[in-house]
Amino acid sequence: NLIFRKPVGKHVILVCDSVSCWIMGEERVMDHLQRKLGIQPGETTEGGMFTLLPTVCLGHCEQAPVMMLDGEIIGSLTDEKIDRILAEKRES
Repeated sequence: NLIFRKPVGKHVILVCDSVSCWIMGEERVMDHLQRKLGIQPGETTEGGMFTLLPTVCLGHCEQAPVMMLDGEIIGSLTDEKIDRILAEKRES
């Protein structure tokens, strides 16, 4: 369970920064998300749509790099996959 110390957005993105994900491109994933959302880790987009947070090990190292979005693990992340997922969430 996650306890947030301040309000978070409608969609919370947790990016795994464990060793496995780091080796497989976690920094690229985090950089891409920061550019696309216009926020830094720990921040929420204007309008409260997305919050971006790093987290330690989501337990899916075989799919690295991974993120959790609204409780769902999403692995084997590419820039294109991230863009598609963000677009879907913006529409929902």
